Amino acid sequence: MKVLIVKTSSMGDVLHTLPALTDAQKALPDVRFDWVVEENFAEIPHWHCAVDKVIPVAIRRWRKQPFSAETKNQWKNYRTFLQTEQYDAVIDAQGLLKSALLVTRPARGEKYGYSFSCAREGLAAFFYDHKFNIPYQQHAVERIRRLFAQSLGYVLPDEKGDYGIASHFRHAAKAIDNPYIMFIHATTRGDKFWINPEWTKLARLLAAKGYHIHLPWGNEREYEQAQQIAQNIPQVKILPKLSLSALAEEIAQSSAVVSVDTGLAHLTAALDIPNITLYGATDPKLIGTYGKNQHHLTKETMRAISAEEVFERFFGVV
Repeated sequence: MKVLIVKTSSMGDVLHTLPALTDAQKALPDVRFDWVVEENFAEIPHWHCAVDKVIPVAIRRWRKQPFSAETKNQWKNYRTFLQTEQYDAVIDAQGLLKSALLVTRPARGEKYGYSFSCAREGLAAFFYDHKFNIPYQQHAVERIRRLFAQSLGYVLPDEKGDYGIASHFRHAAKAIDNPYIMFIHATTRGDKFWINPEWTKLARLLAAKGYHIHLPWGNEREYEQAQQIAQNIPQVKILPKLSLSALAEEIAQSSAVVSVDTGLAHLTAALDIPNITLYGATDPKLIGTYGKNQHHLTKETMRAISAEEVFERFFGVV
């Protein structure tokens, strides 16, 4: 059985789709997947052994220059590549009008997705041949698992979902001299940001207990933030700028992670690494980190979370 997955973004949403692949692979041993995903996240589907072909799409970039010659050429090539395969099922787990129009509709095969009342944008449901009523009041991972089970006709397992990628990175693990903790400190939303002085205070508390800390970054602002956190703490190492796969390897070898609510927190969960995720602007009930050893520290605001509180919680995690 050959199935096309439509789940283009964001990083967390793409990662939340992986447990459904693991379920399907166990129930239907001959199932294989192709996956349409935004170009920035195209590394992720390759990590799961049930995925054959990854089809990058650049909807975000194309929207900025929809009539340029480059966009038209890339769109033509993408559409041709998309339509080379006749699929047994096309599962739209995105539930947006843009994904339904630009990906699901032109794909070849029976289309499956959420019903009008359950899709993120109800009009997307008009492009599906089969629609399922899967209520929102459950974690996003569980919604997608149910969508796949109903679309492909197998019984949803009772156990917690398995992302199916941790072993991919365990095989690539290298010997390390000093075990370390990862601080995932960067976020694009200001209300999810935990202030630098608290990160620094937490780093000093952990360093005093003998821990080393690694800080990733992805742009100049995040690099400056990492410098401020690491200032005058020898046990803190600022990492070089890494690809997503290299960053996943770094997370996979860490002893534990402390993170804000961002895509890399969900990557940590997918890799089965103990993690304390700080929530002060969002509710983790429906889209919080999901998986083994995932711990949520929730307050009304991020400023209400203290380094001492995280430090105390840390020793119940590691």
